[in-house]
Amino acid sequence: MTSAVREAAQGLDTSHAWTLGLCGLFIVVTLAITVRARRSTNGAVDYYAGGRGFSSTQNGLALTGDYLSAASFLGIAGLIALNGYDGFLYSIGFLVAWLLVLPMAQLMRNCGRFTMADLPAFRMRRMRVRLACTTSTVTVSVVYLIAQMVGAGALVTMLLGIDRGGTFLGMSGEQTRTAAIVLVGVLMVVYIMYGGMKAATWLQIVKAGLLLTATGLMTVMVLAVFGFDVSALLTRAADNSGQGQAFLEPGRLFGVEVAGDPLQSLYNKLDLFSLGLALVLGTAALPHILIRFYTVPDGRAARTSVKRTIVLVGVFYLMTLALGFGAAALVGPERIAAQDASGNAAVPQLAAELGRIAAGPVGAALMLAFVSAVALATILAVIASLTLASSSSMAHDFFGHILMWGRPKESQEVGVARFSAVLVGAVAIMLAVRAQHLNVAFLVGLAFAIAAAANLPVIVLTMFWRGFNTKGVEWGVYGGLGSSLLLVLLSPVVSGKTHPVTGENLSLLPSWVDIQVFPLENPGLVAIPLGFVSAVAGSLMSGERDGARYREMRLRALTGLGAN
Repeated sequence: MTSAVREAAQGLDTSHAWTLGLCGLFIVVTLAITVRARRSTNGAVDYYAGGRGFSSTQNGLALTGDYLSAASFLGIAGLIALNGYDGFLYSIGFLVAWLLVLPMAQLMRNCGRFTMADLPAFRMRRMRVRLACTTSTVTVSVVYLIAQMVGAGALVTMLLGIDRGGTFLGMSGEQTRTAAIVLVGVLMVVYIMYGGMKAATWLQIVKAGLLLTATGLMTVMVLAVFGFDVSALLTRAADNSGQGQAFLEPGRLFGVEVAGDPLQSLYNKLDLFSLGLALVLGTAALPHILIRFYTVPDGRAARTSVKRTIVLVGVFYLMTLALGFGAAALVGPERIAAQDASGNAAVPQLAAELGRIAAGPVGAALMLAFVSAVALATILAVIASLTLASSSSMAHDFFGHILMWGRPKESQEVGVARFSAVLVGAVAIMLAVRAQHLNVAFLVGLAFAIAAAANLPVIVLTMFWRGFNTKGVEWGVYGGLGSSLLLVLLSPVVSGKTHPVTGENLSLLPSWVDIQVFPLENPGLVAIPLGFVSAVAGSLMSGERDGARYREMRLRALTGLGAN
């Protein structure tokens, strides 16, 4: 061991050592799960759908794990801690989205087999449809992957206390962040390459259990500090915020009224509506959520699993209120912002404070380590599912049905899926390393917007419109996808946004570049309607009609007759 490594190791405090130990334990356990899953993964159904052997309760837990990313655990609580009521609007959007997923889960399970492309391909010209759906699936998954991996790098440096200087094992903060991104990327490839859907599902179940346990424990501890008096908690949070009663009212973060500028005030309100629209409509079209409906035996089990998920997700988001306001009350917005301006440090800081109140410095170290390990587990699990969704589409849709004309050997297709996991992982690592300083919340919102604009029109119109056809799928996917990316490129996120007081550049590009044309930061308000309009227009301009296949699909969707 070199002197630099020895000095760095000796410099770790107790909480960091516990954090690394618990994270290491989680990795060992999940690798063991992967090895076991590999032994029973023999064919395409095992690799893509876990053998369709998971119960509705197991799949409900896995869906919960898939959906509750680090943005939910750390980001929402941080937003509430810094901005009060407005931070909870994300939770509302994420939860309401499942009311749309519920009626669709059984229909999609009955009609599909492994991927989103299986739905329209049942009725239409398969090669063109599958190419469009693969393009959309991979784009959404990679954008979401980059957000999670960048978040993992930032979280590791923050938890090790080197985000604002210092070193770890001789590496600077930026080098440690890069190493964390690479490590997370390698782990996700291993999980999916060897374990497939079985490993991903059990990984999600373990992660969901840990996440709900950690959140529940912290919620009870926060309420106990205030004698289980919610009013006392909110009063202390409002007082500590420096904003008084305004902290508990809307309008501080979203839909902000700008004095003397009614046009900007209108844009702010439209931006809030645009974000909410993407969150609510995007969930039902996220690739890693869709593929989970195929892991249960039938459509009824898929619907039941969504019901389980709604309950678990609803309870979780209610608990984020206690975490967010608890952090504001016990830690304070100033300390939270000093550690991380976006508020992602609020939950770890709250955990340390609760541990200190309960058991002094030792309790603080243990609570911080536990919550930090859960946060990293959350990121790893979501990344694994996203990798599986994109690699499955590349292997099943592109290789199996385009390159091999729908007649691949099962062993070939699974082999390509494993290779695709490596390819997706390598691309995601390279992009995440280069995008370390991008706004993670923006990337998550963009992924939801693309899913809602490109995927949702295809899913809905395939199942409910007799006149939908191949050209409609292509126009819908490429129209929704293209408009989302173009509107973001021309938005204040990329250029032209400055701080109204300090004049600081708040966009991705340098201040001297200004190509802003679209005034909203979230493209969903325009891109989602464009996706639907494009799909309808493409269908009307095509002479392709096949009522018999539509009737067969409707029968299968409603009864499950003939479902795979």
